[in-house]
Amino acid sequence: MKKSFFILLFGIFSVFTSFAQDTIVKGSVLDGVTGEPIPDVTITIEETGQFVKTDPNGEFQFPSIVPLGEQVLKIEKQGYETKRYPIVVNEGKTVDISGMTLDIDVSDSVDLFTITITDDELNDDTSASDNISGLLQSSQDIFQRTAAFEFSSSFFRVRGLDSDNGSVLINGIEMNKIYNGRPQWSNWGGLNDVMRNQELTSGLTPSAYNFGGILGTSNISTRATAYRQGGRVTYSSSNRSYANRLMASYSSGLIEGGWAYSFSIGRRWGNEGFQDASLYDSNSFFASVEKKINDKHSINFTSIYAPNRRGKSSPNTQEVYDLKGIKYNEYWGYLDGDKRNSRIKEVEEPILMLNHYWTINSKTSLNTNVGYQFGKLGNSRLDYAGGGNPSPSYYQDLPSYFLADDNGPDYAGAYIAEQDFINDGQIDWNRIIDANVTNNINGIQAAYALYEDRSDDNQLTLNSILSSELTENILINASVNYKNLESKNFGEILDVLGSNVGVLNVDSFDNYQYDTQNPNRIVNVGDKYRYNYNLYANVISGYAQAQFKYNKIDFYLSGSLTNTTYQREGLWEHSRFTGNESLGKGEKLSFTGFGAKGGFTYKITGKHLLDVNAGYITRAPSLRNTYSNSRENQSTVRDITEEKVSSIDASYIFRSPIVKARLTGYYSKIADANEVSFYYADGLSGFDIQDNETSAFVQEVLQGIDKKHIGMELGIEAQVTPTIKLKGAASLGQYTYDNNPDLYLTSASFTSEDGSISYGESNLKDYKIAGGPQRAASIGFEYRDPDYWWFGATANFFSNAYVDINPLTRTENFYLDADGLPFNDYDEDIARDLLKQEEFDEYMVVNLIGGKSWKIDDYYIGFFASIGNILDKQYKTGGFEQGRNANYRELKEDNENPSRVFGAKYWYGRGTNYFVNVYFRF
Repeated sequence: MKKSFFILLFGIFSVFTSFAQDTIVKGSVLDGVTGEPIPDVTITIEETGQFVKTDPNGEFQFPSIVPLGEQVLKIEKQGYETKRYPIVVNEGKTVDISGMTLDIDVSDSVDLFTITITDDELNDDTSASDNISGLLQSSQDIFQRTAAFEFSSSFFRVRGLDSDNGSVLINGIEMNKIYNGRPQWSNWGGLNDVMRNQELTSGLTPSAYNFGGILGTSNISTRATAYRQGGRVTYSSSNRSYANRLMASYSSGLIEGGWAYSFSIGRRWGNEGFQDASLYDSNSFFASVEKKINDKHSINFTSIYAPNRRGKSSPNTQEVYDLKGIKYNEYWGYLDGDKRNSRIKEVEEPILMLNHYWTINSKTSLNTNVGYQFGKLGNSRLDYAGGGNPSPSYYQDLPSYFLADDNGPDYAGAYIAEQDFINDGQIDWNRIIDANVTNNINGIQAAYALYEDRSDDNQLTLNSILSSELTENILINASVNYKNLESKNFGEILDVLGSNVGVLNVDSFDNYQYDTQNPNRIVNVGDKYRYNYNLYANVISGYAQAQFKYNKIDFYLSGSLTNTTYQREGLWEHSRFTGNESLGKGEKLSFTGFGAKGGFTYKITGKHLLDVNAGYITRAPSLRNTYSNSRENQSTVRDITEEKVSSIDASYIFRSPIVKARLTGYYSKIADANEVSFYYADGLSGFDIQDNETSAFVQEVLQGIDKKHIGMELGIEAQVTPTIKLKGAASLGQYTYDNNPDLYLTSASFTSEDGSISYGESNLKDYKIAGGPQRAASIGFEYRDPDYWWFGATANFFSNAYVDINPLTRTENFYLDADGLPFNDYDEDIARDLLKQEEFDEYMVVNLIGGKSWKIDDYYIGFFASIGNILDKQYKTGGFEQGRNANYRELKEDNENPSRVFGAKYWYGRGTNYFVNVYFRF
């Protein structure tokens, strides 16, 4: 009996052994350039998560039974580009895929975050490049890599969307600012080596950390145990943002006692970048320490401190560029022989994080995080309460002003203005100081002062993120989050520029008291000036997500719920808005947002896939677009409500060992959005302005905006030989306003009870949304030599970029005279031409890139260089119409001048530029 039983067991064992031996998946992995075997490569069957590693000969074999049918092998090793190979497993057959290749990941040498511009270098209202350089650089997708490295210098926005539609996280903690919804990348700038561990989900695809936006989620991990053991020292030189950069980092790996640590320091500096006097002064410090308590619990502490100062560069009219060139910057002048920039952006916001990682069991984990960020953000500018406008490109000092003289062109005056501007054209700091010294003699307060717009934020974030594999096919993600923000906002005097009296804290334009409790107060360096208030915000949110994975189809469902509250507290009473209109705590605002999204990936074959995603999100407006004029009063945007965002996209994906491609079509709609802008307006109609004037400094509120984004994306790359890769990408989009939103202005100069004037609908429907080219394409190649040197080139084409239109000009104010009646000389055909949106010229930019690396024993030395815009093409990257000519008659007269006095202001891209990088890794 026992003998028979053992014979039976042996027979069953033999059957299974035979099956396992007959159905085999094996192969080898070679260096794509040298052909040498690569050891320690991880080969994963994506469907099951089974994995093995290659031996010293680069060979592997799965020891267990693998599922039958079409499967995908993921081949990955640090320092190499990850690849995916489709295979078909048949019962009783051997799958031998020897000779798979991996290519060195040259991005390790390219040094991410260095070849894109940021909004800090350009202006405060542009964020496309920030979104690109941060959100997309870690992706393996060819289109997104191209958008990051090739398109971003042209202000290209993926799908025409601003960066507040994507989420940037560090260790699961969202870093997007509550004030404007955008990430402040400079808070961790200069720390490239320790910010490389990123996990990206694009679009609406599911993230393990949060619900995300329609641009996706990027999570940066700073766990000390995740860093490769060793160190790196890097030196870089460039003429883009800074002249020099020095970085050093070291990571211990997991050492005795379950500890691990990682440190990094960096410095970036230069008197100016590509634009004149755009100084750069930045230091960066990073420390991460992790304690692995046991197999289930680990605690990590991260601190980041990256104070930075940057000199801003100005947008200019075409007249100014024609006289001074595309590097011209009006914000600076010489003082004691040095270039002094009046517009400095200074960011100093340290980040502290404590993260607890709990592996509950082999299927479930819980990550709990606490983050605290504090510090200041300041933007300086010149105030001229008692003097003339110090801007060297002030319209009354340019030739166009003299040529537009009511009595006929003043050619002599125009010539003198032209020569003065060409020969100097910068801020006259000595004249400013002399004016203040003269006022000292007469006991008069300063005519000029340098002050700073400040935001001192303190933000606490708490969250817990759960991940659980319910079955081999079902994965659950969920999180709860809490944010608390206290933001102190005020102006602060930085320099009284030679005055020993101080500055009068009174509105010089309307003679209003900024602080009625301290009337006619004289302020000096370090004192608060012009405004003083606090903003408070609380955000509570949660999301849950289920992902289902099967042989032929993967799909997911996700939902979120968010409650957001805002409140303003005025610390000063403005004399135009007395009582609770400006002083004390205003009404507490509450917004409820929810989100729902879902999608699927259908695996037609191992090479052909179809991916579809759709979502609907309601969200609170940003703090910036909630209060119509938070510096002076408690007023909020009329009829304010949650924004509604809907999006759908569908992709066809092809992947083979040689060719990878993706073609995507998308449609997105943003509804009920608000935008608040500040500028000086001429040509206002109506009688609600002091002294029956037609000019005022205004806050423009555009309420209930709908926007439509529709287009296609294509990315393709082909490894045509072991050393040559061809690549291409294209984006064809159309981004337009989809309705005619309401517009009203607010101003302390208005005599109406609430300080506003309504202008009804702004006829924006079908106008193009500004924000870089709506069409872009790139073709290029890479060559990688067996001796570990490489180079590449790309040609990039851009078109369909538009100036940002002035909404006030598209309201009834355009055709109404100051008496509220239509202009008697109004011509519809002329008006149509005046209101036509300017389209920028199409252009091509050619970039070169290359490098070389050496391995000496256990050390690595690398060199990398890139030349951008090698043909030195001059092109406009963006611009906006000025609001100075807000009606038909004034705009017509300005357009009839030999040179427009109030033409649109533009930004130009960089001419030929370079970046050189050398590193030593040990």
